[in-house]
Amino acid sequence: MTPDLDRTRPVWRQVAAAITARIEDGSYPVGARVPSVVELSAEFGIAASTAQKALAHLKAEGLIRAEVGLGSFVADRSGTAAGGDSAPGA
Repeated sequence: MTPDLDRTRPVWRQVAAAITARIEDGSYPVGARVPSVVELSAEFGIAASTAQKALAHLKAEGLIRAEVGLGSFVADRSGTAAGGDSAPGA
């Protein structure tokens, strides 16, 4: 299924917004794996580089965290600032 993408915003922003909506509505709960670059490319009919840019944006916003070799997961943002990669008490 290819969601309707409009031409008024960059495609990567639209994909990031779609994933954000899924996080906010509970479709992707905290700790859930979000689709990979390849999966997003297929779902939205976009280039891998566009999907990567959307995921990079979500990571920068603190919505997801990436684990090398495992994928990207919904970050736990309860009571923490975005980018909470530092150890507690640091």
